[in-house]
Amino acid sequence: MIDQAPVIAIDGPSGAGKGTVSQLVAEKLGWHLLDSGALYRLLALAVSHHGMTADDVESLRVLAEHLDIQFEQGDEGKVDIVLEGEIVTQAIRTELVGNSASKLAQIPEVRDGLLMRQRAFSQEPGLVADGRDMGTVVFPDAPVKVFLTATAEERASRRLLQLQQKGDEVDYDELVATIKERDDRDANRAVAPLVPAAGALVVDSTDLTIDKVVEMVLAEVKKAGIV
Repeated sequence: MIDQAPVIAIDGPSGAGKGTVSQLVAEKLGWHLLDSGALYRLLALAVSHHGMTADDVESLRVLAEHLDIQFEQGDEGKVDIVLEGEIVTQAIRTELVGNSASKLAQIPEVRDGLLMRQRAFSQEPGLVADGRDMGTVVFPDAPVKVFLTATAEERASRRLLQLQQKGDEVDYDELVATIKERDDRDANRAVAPLVPAAGALVVDSTDLTIDKVVEMVLAEVKKAGIV
């Protein structure tokens, strides 16, 4: 596969910081950004809206291929995510939707349906792709591949803080258990399991600042000679 533009693939489990790191790297380089996790969350929300089940895999593939989504510029530079005409930026970030998205991601037909949509984001001057199989499946020829991780406990602490800031009450131990369950599901699924891509820079962000991780990724980009 020949990518349309250079790609920085940043993979890793939920809560490792890859979303924030990807956004900052894209901003610093002036590149496009793909939040692939948002696509799976959008699909999970659409499945719920349409009353579909995970058993109807062919309908899921069709829905994935034709999902009515837009990423629109909102207030203060923020991006509004629109599903079938409705702004769902916050709705797709719930724990329930995240777990549903993780389960849908195990279905080969769903991954096939979203594959070309993800690859279409690769446009000049370049793309920072954030996900779980960006470097292994979606952009296997990416010149820079990063696998960002952290302990389940640290990721739970980060998520707890996010939820508390939104006024949500969540039990820390339940968060740790949910994260470990999702990690196991993602790592052991038959299709596109969550593993570092060959040659990827593996970064454990448990004791690192966001700025330090961004610095490490940009150093890898410079080493690859793509900017």
